[in-house]
Amino acid sequence: MKEFENKTALVTGASRGIGAAAAIALAQAGVKRVVAHYGSHRKGAEETAAAVRAADAEADVIGGELGSSAGIEQFLAELKRATPKIDILVNNAGSLVKRARLPEYTPELFDTVMALNVKSVYFLAQAVAPHMVEQNSGVIINLSSIAARNGGGPGATIYSAAKAAVTAITKGLAKELAPKGIRVNAVSPGTVDNHFHEVFSTREVLNNVIAQTPAGRLGTNEEIADAIVFLCSDAARYIHGQTIEINGGMLMV
Repeated sequence: MKEFENKTALVTGASRGIGAAAAIALAQAGVKRVVAHYGSHRKGAEETAAAVRAADAEADVIGGELGSSAGIEQFLAELKRATPKIDILVNNAGSLVKRARLPEYTPELFDTVMALNVKSVYFLAQAVAPHMVEQNSGVIINLSSIAARNGGGPGATIYSAAKAAVTAITKGLAKELAPKGIRVNAVSPGTVDNHFHEVFSTREVLNNVIAQTPAGRLGTNEEIADAIVFLCSDAARYIHGQTIEINGGMLMV
């Protein structure tokens, strides 16, 4: 895709799952350089970078714990030193962290979940926007979740609220940045067969989801990545502030 020539993309949470698939898909689509962020799984980020290079794109790996204000600031400082000009931002980093119902939830867990899933999204956008404004072009893709629409499963209330905030931020930033040539959209995956659900779901729960899903299966990382690439491309040039639901029809149930 010619629109990706000479573009640099930053994908957060690119050590596995949707983030890794998105980083690789963007490289395959023609992005010149991909910055793969990781939180703790550096080996996975290095594997992603190797796959990016195999697709004839340049790759950088930068670590940063985005679950705290200090961690976000440290990562942004390192990003500024290494790659100050980002043309495509994929705000993928996020996690449930742990399932906890109302009686067990702590202020510390609340702050971590909100920093990782919401605060990082907003302040990474703030950090990369000046270059995009200067060149009158850029794309920001945020990761929401079906949980933002249905409240999530047991012990996922605050994660669900965080993802709902991502959807709202997407709309607000889109209105603010569209006049400056920047498109902001989001994707909202349903249940994807990946590491996230290996950690936070049981096979019984996943089988129940499959049974309820009209498509009759879970989603894949690559299917979400394909939607991200589409939203980054010129084919989506008149799409602003949308959250694309990708869930095999689960929202119809």
